[in-house]
Amino acid sequence: MTGFMTSVGAFLVAIAVLVAVHEWGHYIVARLMGVKVLRFSIGFGRPLWTRRSGPDETEYCLSAIPIGGYVKLLDERDCEVAVEDRDRAFNRKSIPARVAILVAGPGMNFIFAILAYWCLFIVGVPGTKPVIGDVAEPSIAADAGLVAGDRIVGVGDRSVATWEGAILAMLQELLSEGDIALRVTDEAGTERLVILSTAGKASVLTEPGRLFTEIGIETWSPDLPPVIDALTPDGPAARAGILPGDLILEADGVGINSWPEWVEFVRARPSEEVEVVVSRGAGPVSLNITMGTVIEGEETIGRIGASVRIPDDLYNEMRAEQTYNPLAALPVAASKTWEMIGLTVRMVVSIVTGDVSAKNISGPINIAQYAGVSASIGFAAFLNFLAIVSISLGILNLLPIPMLDGGQIVYQLIEGATGSPISERIQMIGQQVGLVLLLLLMSFAFYNDLSRIFG
Repeated sequence: MTGFMTSVGAFLVAIAVLVAVHEWGHYIVARLMGVKVLRFSIGFGRPLWTRRSGPDETEYCLSAIPIGGYVKLLDERDCEVAVEDRDRAFNRKSIPARVAILVAGPGMNFIFAILAYWCLFIVGVPGTKPVIGDVAEPSIAADAGLVAGDRIVGVGDRSVATWEGAILAMLQELLSEGDIALRVTDEAGTERLVILSTAGKASVLTEPGRLFTEIGIETWSPDLPPVIDALTPDGPAARAGILPGDLILEADGVGINSWPEWVEFVRARPSEEVEVVVSRGAGPVSLNITMGTVIEGEETIGRIGASVRIPDDLYNEMRAEQTYNPLAALPVAASKTWEMIGLTVRMVVSIVTGDVSAKNISGPINIAQYAGVSASIGFAAFLNFLAIVSISLGILNLLPIPMLDGGQIVYQLIEGATGSPISERIQMIGQQVGLVLLLLLMSFAFYNDLSRIFG
């Protein structure tokens, strides 16, 4: 229940922040263009809180349905406009002014991402060096000559220092429908070029969680002893009497020598009751644990609600923190945002063309889960999550769907080209088509979310 509430709370905070940022972009540019703003609402439906402020008595609202928001501008097509206010109506402004107001919402989402990344690069973005762990046989990686211990230093023509950078660069290469060229160094420091044969496999490799599995690699992980650290309150391990500091010796008579062995043992036994022997204090202690269950992709696995004890200095050699001074961080943040915009746009186009798996489309359930996880990790992780979602929100709103900013921009450009506005009938049809498209998109996103949960 605690995890669920964390996810819901983090999701609502994320949506409120990003919607406020988006709508503030419309609001501030409308004001700059001389358009009268009637209402600024976070959420839809019945207002729960309202306040009027400013020379125009703009109404600021928090509404009942927390997903989304809007800025209502004075417009002669919506209501009667007093003679003295006609020059402040949206429809009376020039085409460039109207387009600027519409673009400002998504634009502010991109600016927010730049500022978020800027803050992260100043305080330091933690990462892990992209060192290969196990390599499956047979696999794409094994055929290319990758071996455990290789460190990726470049993908294509990009240099990379962390797993995050390596994965993003690999996705860029996949979307180019070509093989992935990796520059790697072995444990002796010798650099070589490896070619992963991935051409034509983007649809499979871009399915959530499939990239490393299909290529046949695992990320490096230390050989940790099976010592329990933190326990989930009222989880299977806690209910069985396991304590922090317990060393797992054996389970159902099988010797357990490392944490990966213990994890594999647990995952393979969902809902089973097993006898576990732990080392505690003066001697061994025998306990019975009924494994919990979790749905992971299309598989049901076991969980006990316990984490491994990690020595403080274990990951020092594998850390790769990126830190910049405030001045240097700004162009890096802008470059990072531009890279993420480009990757997201290419993913959207590739999903439409069928070159990339449509399973990448996420709905509110999956977003809420990511929000909860990032919030529980810390503020930096949550800020990184906000930056990614803000970019996605900006791009989504620029799609040429009539109910979104992109569709309205298309209307304005058509009016500019033809010299007359689109008829109300055509706009009404467009709104209906846009609503159907959005409902289909949301339904598919919900389907993906539920498929991830229930397999």
